[in-house]
Amino acid sequence: MEQVDLGPYGDFEADCPARLAVDLFSNSWLMVIAYTLRDGAMRPGELKTTIGHISQKMLTQTLRRMENMALVERRRYAEAPPRVEYSLTDAGRDLLVPIFALGAWADEHGDTVRTAMLGEI
Repeated sequence: MEQVDLGPYGDFEADCPARLAVDLFSNSWLMVIAYTLRDGAMRPGELKTTIGHISQKMLTQTLRRMENMALVERRRYAEAPPRVEYSLTDAGRDLLVPIFALGAWADEHGDTVRTAMLGEI
């Protein structure tokens, strides 16, 4: 496995890019929304229905955060009633690479981890 040189930052100093990655992955809804948008633009209602079990407030907050981070683009259409769609930016699409890798890891090792966790309960 290739290790990334963090250069002048050191391991997880305050401005280290690796801390950004950890922050991104610590927000589970962000990863779910990025994955859900993998095939193209969606309206907020479609996202909420497809994802399930996410409140409107959390969906809105996460989409705003993703927009501020340049991971999604919000497109507003001048129609009556107004229509809004969200799609992944280039940075958002590139985020799918580690999301897919984590999914592959979970598929391969999830049962082992769940079994070990059940043994602790």
